[in-house]
Parts: sequence; structure tokens; C-alpha cells
Amino acid sequence: MLQRTSIVNHLKVETISFSSFLEIGDSSYIQGFSRAIAVQREAEIFFGNEAQFQSYSIFKESIPLPPITEVITMNTIQLKPAIKVNTIDILGVSSSSVFHVGNSKHVQLESRVEHIRHLTRDSLNGKR
Repeated sequence: MLQRTSIVNHLKVETISFSSFLEIGDSSYIQGFSRAIAVQREAEIFFGNEAQFQSYSIFKESIPLPPITEVITMNTIQLKPAIKVNTIDILGVSSSSVFHVGNSKHVQLESRVEHIRHLTRDSLNGKR
């Protein structure tokens, strides 16, 4: 792997959450994994059993990775060996994502979210 110096003069990040990464410099392997069940209800009711990941197929299914069949040829010339960044201002990095200044050899990220909405009968019938 090509190794270079990564220089960041100013970095401001408000939030990094849920299996996310902020990396300055080289990394060999980055792996992020995040899963969530988001339940939205009009009535404030909690049954206590809806947060079982194994109950939802989205968390069991394998993610198909298509094979890479293209032949890739790349020639690079490093005129300036350092990665230089003046200012970075980030509001948020979330849900198995990565902000990286530098080189990465392998990156694997996965985020799965099951969204559930429970509406009252009145809402379903168009009443308020």
C-alpha cells in the first residue's frame, strides 16, 4: 500500500455515531456494522417485544455482492506525496459510515434499519 502523510489543518465535527469512523491517516481495514429498529407511533404505547432483531427478515438476509469482472488498469504519479487538507467542517457521520483522509486497503460497511409505523384507527380512516 502506498503510504503518505495526511495533514489536516482544521477539523470540526459535530457528531460521530452508530458504528461510524473518522480516520486521518492510513488504514489497512475498516469495518462498520449498524442495525436499528425504528418504531414510530401516534399513541404512546410500548409492547416490549418489538425490538428483537431476529424477528425481522431484513436482519437475516445476506447482502449479495456482485462479482467484479472488469479488468482495471491504473497508473498513478504522485507529484506531491502528502495528502493536505486545509479545513473540514462536518455536521454528522452516522450509521456505519466513514470519513477518511488517507489510504484504505479494505473497507466494508453495512447498515440495516427496519422502519415501523403504527397509526391509530382514526388516522387510517382519515379522521383527526
